[in-house]
Amino acid sequence: MCGIVGYVGRSAGRVNTEHKALDVVLEGLRRLEYRGYDSAGIAVVADGAISSRKKSGKLSNLIAELEAHPLPDALTGIGHTRWATHGGPTDLNAHPHLSDGGKLALIHNGIIENFAELKQELVAKGVTFLSETDTEVAAALIGDIYRNQLGGDNASGGLTRAMELACQRLEGAFTLLAVHADQPDVVVAARRNSPLVVGLGEGENFLGSDVSGFIDYTRRAVELGQDQIVTITADTVAITDFFGAPAEGKEYYVNWDPASAEKGGFPSFMEKEIHDQPDAVLQTLLGRSDVDGKLTLDELRIDTELLKSVDKIIVLACGTSAYAGQVAKYAIERWCRIPTEVELSHEFRYRDPIVDANTLIVSISQSGETMDTLMAVRYAKEQGAKTVSICNTNGSTIPRESDAVLYTHAGPEIAVASTKAFLAQIAAAYLLGLYLAQLRGNKFQGEIKDILADLGKIPAKIQQILDNADAIKKLGHDMVDAKSVLFLGRHVGFPVAMEGALKLKELAYIHAEGFAAGELKHGPIALIEEGQPVFVVVPSPRGRDSLHAKVVSNIQEVRARGAKTIVIAEEGDEAVKAYAEHVIYIPETPTLLAPLLSTVPLQIFALALASAKGYDVDQPRNLAKSVTVE
Repeated sequence: MCGIVGYVGRSAGRVNTEHKALDVVLEGLRRLEYRGYDSAGIAVVADGAISSRKKSGKLSNLIAELEAHPLPDALTGIGHTRWATHGGPTDLNAHPHLSDGGKLALIHNGIIENFAELKQELVAKGVTFLSETDTEVAAALIGDIYRNQLGGDNASGGLTRAMELACQRLEGAFTLLAVHADQPDVVVAARRNSPLVVGLGEGENFLGSDVSGFIDYTRRAVELGQDQIVTITADTVAITDFFGAPAEGKEYYVNWDPASAEKGGFPSFMEKEIHDQPDAVLQTLLGRSDVDGKLTLDELRIDTELLKSVDKIIVLACGTSAYAGQVAKYAIERWCRIPTEVELSHEFRYRDPIVDANTLIVSISQSGETMDTLMAVRYAKEQGAKTVSICNTNGSTIPRESDAVLYTHAGPEIAVASTKAFLAQIAAAYLLGLYLAQLRGNKFQGEIKDILADLGKIPAKIQQILDNADAIKKLGHDMVDAKSVLFLGRHVGFPVAMEGALKLKELAYIHAEGFAAGELKHGPIALIEEGQPVFVVVPSPRGRDSLHAKVVSNIQEVRARGAKTIVIAEEGDEAVKAYAEHVIYIPETPTLLAPLLSTVPLQIFALALASAKGYDVDQPRNLAKSVTVE
C-alpha cells in the first residue's frame, strides 16, 4: 500500500526541461496507482521554499489541483499516494506533511506505533498539528530535531542527520522521504520493514516504493537493507544505518521494460494479466533444468544435505498466495512424502508453532513485502528453520531475508486482484516440490521428467481456455444481478474454489464462499435455495483415487435443491452434462496440475461480472496491492 516517489535532477543551475521534478514524480505515482490509495500529494523544492499540493481521491484530482494552482519548476520533488490508516482519506490527512515552518516536507508509508507518545512530547513544545496522521508526527519530530537540536546547521549533517536521530526514536514499520528548503538538491529517505528502492540515473537519481516508480527513466536499481537511510543528489547516493555508519546497497538491473506495465490494448490491467498467464507460467518454468533433464534451481542457496534432512514443511502466505500454498501442499506431500502445513502468516507466530532446524519454511508473496509474511519468516528464522521464498519481485525484502528464493518471473502485476502471479506461484511451488523429490530420491528421474513435460504443456492449454472465453464472459454478464455465488471443489479443486470466491468478493463486492464439496452435508447445503448459483470444480475421471463420482453426487445434491450449477470439467467428461446448467470445459491434464487450468475460467467470470457492474477491476475499493503493515 502507498506509493512513494522521490527525484533529484541535475544541479546545473537550470531546470532540466526534459525531466522536471513534477513530471517525473507524477509519472511515478501513476505507475504506482496499482498499490491502492485514496489520496495523493506532491512537494517540490524551488526558489528556496517548499511548494506542495495534495488532494483526496484519485490522482486525477491532484492533477486538476495542479492545473488550477501550478507548482514552480523544480529539480527536486517527492510524491505520495496514500492508503488511509491513521485518519480518514481527506485533503488534510493526505501527504506530504510540513514542519519547520513549512520548510520541511515528509511523505510516509507504514505505521509509527509510538506516534501518540511522540505527539504528546511535541505538543508540550508548542507544536500544532493539522491532521490526524502519525505521519505529521514524524514530520514534526524531524523538523524539531533539525531546527532545535542541530540548529539548522547543514554542516553537521543537516537533513540526513535529523533523519538518523528521528529514526532512532521511531517504532513501527515505515518508509520516510523528506526534503528541506535549506537543501534544495537533496532527498533523504529511511527504511524499516517497508519497501524502498533507489533508481540510478545520469545526472539524476530516484526513489520509489518499487521500480515501477522510475522505470520510465532507468533500469538500474539499488536494494536498501533493513534500518538504512539513503541520501540522494543528482550525482550521488550515500547509504548509512540509523546511527550514521556507512552501509552498502546491492545494485541490480530491472529486466522488464515500461511497456510491460501498460495495458497492451486491453480495457484493464487485470484482463491483460489474465492473458499474460501463458507467458507467466512459461517464464517461471524456463531454464530450470540441465541438459540431462535434472532440475537445477540455482537460486536455492541451501545446502542439499540440510534439504535432505527436512522432516516438515510449513508454507506461509496470505490471501491468494495462501491458496497457492494449499495447492502446493497436495503436490509436495504426494511427490516428496514430507508432511506439509499451510499457515496464514498473520496467525503463525502468535500460536507458538513447533519449528526447528529440520523445518523448511516456504513463504509465498507476490510483492515480497507482505508484512505479515515477513514477520512470520523472521520468527521462523529465529527458531532455527531454513527459509525459502517464492516471490515475483526481484530485490524485495522477503527474498533478501530468506535463505533461498525461487523467483516466478511473471512480470509486473499491476491489478490489485492477483491472477498471473497466482498461477506462477503454483508453478514455482511445483518446481520446488519436484526438486526436493529429486534430491531426496522420492521419485525416479524419468517420473520427474514426465511431470516437467506435462508442466511444459500448460501454457498452451491456458491459451486454449483464453481463446474460447466468450461463453464465460457472457455468463458473467448474464449473472450481473447475482447476490451470492458459492464454489465447491475437492482435493486440489478445493483451494481453486476458495480462490474463485475470493476473486468475486474482491472485484464484484458480492457474497461468495468456497467450500470443500465433502462439507456440504455438514452445514453449507443449508444455503442452497432456488436459483442459487454454484460453481463446481470437477476432478478428472481418469487416474487413481478419482473423486469424480463423489463430486458428481455433490452436483446432484445441490441441483435437487434448486441450485443453478456451473461446472468446470475436463474435456470429454460427458457425465456432468446431465446435472449442469452450464459446463466449462478445460483441456485434459494430470490431476495435480489441474489448478493451473481450472482457475482461469473463474478469473474470467469474476472480471466479466464486475465489469458488467461498472466497477474498477484494477483498483477494487478498500484494497491495496501490497499489504505492508500488520
